[in-house]
Amino acid sequence: MNLSRIVRHLFSTEARVRRTFPPSSLAAIEQAIHGSELRHSGEIRFVVEAALDGAPLWRGQSAHERAVDVFSELRVWDTEHNSGLLIYLLLADHAVEIVADRGLHARVGTAEWERICHAMEAAFRQGHFTAGVLDGVLAVTQHLATHFPATGTNPNELPDAPLLR
Repeated sequence: MNLSRIVRHLFSTEARVRRTFPPSSLAAIEQAIHGSELRHSGEIRFVVEAALDGAPLWRGQSAHERAVDVFSELRVWDTEHNSGLLIYLLLADHAVEIVADRGLHARVGTAEWERICHAMEAAFRQGHFTAGVLDGVLAVTQHLATHFPATGTNPNELPDAPLLR
């Protein structure tokens, strides 16, 4: 049990998320995701969670474990081409995780997702949250466009708007 982590999570609120990502930031991120999805047949979800709740926090759930849970809850995996991708930010830990559906993950791999996450986390440490997310969306877009280029029909299977939890 990491006491400093528990304290960080207890004091990380939804209000902090809204200060970190004001409406103008959310609109820019949504527009970036929408524009990205015009270039490929993948689907991107961006989720910010202020902190872990009770039991997951006490048992030491990692940001990665939580991201996998959110990926499943939001059914990001349920896309026609197995090309769904979640960018997850656990704000209390300033931890970013990317969870990609099996079709995309098989082509890109863990090392590249981690590189993108580390770059985003570096931007966040400098207080550049919106820019960090936009750069992350651009980086995953390049992979999606390479491996799942846009086709004639490209339905929007998942919402583009960021989800704040």
